[in-house]
Amino acid sequence: MAWAWSCVNSLSFFTSTTTCASLVLLLIPLLSFLFLHLRRVNRCSVVPVNWPVLGMLPAAPAHLHHLHDHGVRVFAATRWSFAFRGPWLLRMDMLFTCDPANVNHVFSTHSAIYPKGPDFADNFEIFGESLINTDGETWRAQRRMIHNLMTSRRFRCYELRASRDKVENGLIPLLRRFAESNAAVDLQDVFLRLTFDTTCALVLGVDPGCLSDGFPTVPFAKALDVASEAIFFRHVVPKIGWKILKWLEIGRERKLAAAARVMDAFVDETIAARRKQVEAMKEGEAVEQADLLTTYMLQSVGNRNSVEFVEFDGFLQANAKNLLLAGRDTTAATLTWFFWLLSKNPDVEEAIVEELKANWPRPASEESTPFDREALGKLVYLHAALCECLRLYPPVAIQHKGVSRADVLPSGHAVRPGTMLIFHLYSMGRMEGIWGEDCMEFRPERWIVPGGGSGSGREIKHEPAHKFFAFNCGPRSCLGKEMAFNTMKTVVAAMLYNFHVEVVEGHVVEPKLTIILHMKYGLMVRIKKRDKSSW
Repeated sequence: MAWAWSCVNSLSFFTSTTTCASLVLLLIPLLSFLFLHLRRVNRCSVVPVNWPVLGMLPAAPAHLHHLHDHGVRVFAATRWSFAFRGPWLLRMDMLFTCDPANVNHVFSTHSAIYPKGPDFADNFEIFGESLINTDGETWRAQRRMIHNLMTSRRFRCYELRASRDKVENGLIPLLRRFAESNAAVDLQDVFLRLTFDTTCALVLGVDPGCLSDGFPTVPFAKALDVASEAIFFRHVVPKIGWKILKWLEIGRERKLAAAARVMDAFVDETIAARRKQVEAMKEGEAVEQADLLTTYMLQSVGNRNSVEFVEFDGFLQANAKNLLLAGRDTTAATLTWFFWLLSKNPDVEEAIVEELKANWPRPASEESTPFDREALGKLVYLHAALCECLRLYPPVAIQHKGVSRADVLPSGHAVRPGTMLIFHLYSMGRMEGIWGEDCMEFRPERWIVPGGGSGSGREIKHEPAHKFFAFNCGPRSCLGKEMAFNTMKTVVAAMLYNFHVEVVEGHVVEPKLTIILHMKYGLMVRIKKRDKSSW
């Protein structure tokens, strides 16, 4: 009897094993077919397929390498908005939109119910309780403080002088050497170094010397690059994924933590050194610098024991990193795309040069940029060309918002707490219904209308901020918009007056997947000295 039962057990085990093996053999081709079908559907379908359990997430890898251009196709097919469904239980449901009406609703008319939210603060936690991360009264207090500092007469004069000095004494001599040697140079790297030096001077009153001979590696600048890539990674993976990496201290999260330590150390050391200078004023030593850090400390020196002064270190440490990223990366990215667009549109470059000739007929020296704030205002066509570049290649190509209570957007989409709203600025500039049939063309003339007091009989056409969204809109409109335009016009005017930029033949240009729209492979160019014999 025992023998019989043993045989039955053996037979059952054999049958069970055989059945499992058969099921596996049957599942392999079935799973392979489903995988290939899923891959084909995701590649062929413009709008992501909403799969059971997995949601639309499987479509992401197939289009990640051309994320922005794929977004243009999706928005064109969905009338500027579509709901993304994430995998079950992972809280990844999002509404993607590039509809100006939705932008106006969320950022302007109903901004109180659309905060940055905890997810935003988590992704950008490296910037602490700074202007970029906060909401409510904390945000309003910080914005008032920074606005007052940036609009002071002392800082505005210092800002224009600092930008011109770096261009005249750093950028132009450097480009002259490249022109003489005919060597190829990564113009994106040059602009990043230029804007980092300038931004450090404006925010912290120090010159890290990124633009010096030999292109030295500056740890803080390198840390910013690492942080940008890691923050973008947080945006495209489920939150639980990067949280696990952070807990284990591996991968991109380990690099982000190291970058944060480098950035904090740089800012802390600068704050400590400047405090010694400011405190020395009690002994009669004057402080001539007018950067944001020094200006704030000068205002606070009489209240050293106040809560505001005690909390200042944390306030500025967080906001300094925020301002350095914004001032360096956004301006450098715009200048890089701008000169690439000029290489594709020589007629635009010629028009800008003609405008320079009209407003700069007899320069003070052979290689200089003597434009003051008033003279920069006369460069209407140059301003229009920069606006056109920002329309097509906004440096912050994606923005997102949280939802604090249920609402219905102008597009008809219902949103609720927990839904993340993703605004795709890159696509907004490429929608025919927003910018016309020629929306894909680089055409500065779209920004110019008759009138104005510049002497040219024309002025910049006003476009509402929720349509031209490069500088945000509503209460969170960019505080540094005028400063950014001044810097960019100073750089472009000086470069085009002195040089012609040629992109190296065959160089591949495509966006890099970071939070700022940089070029993936930089912009390799050769600098040619401009012939000004006819000026």
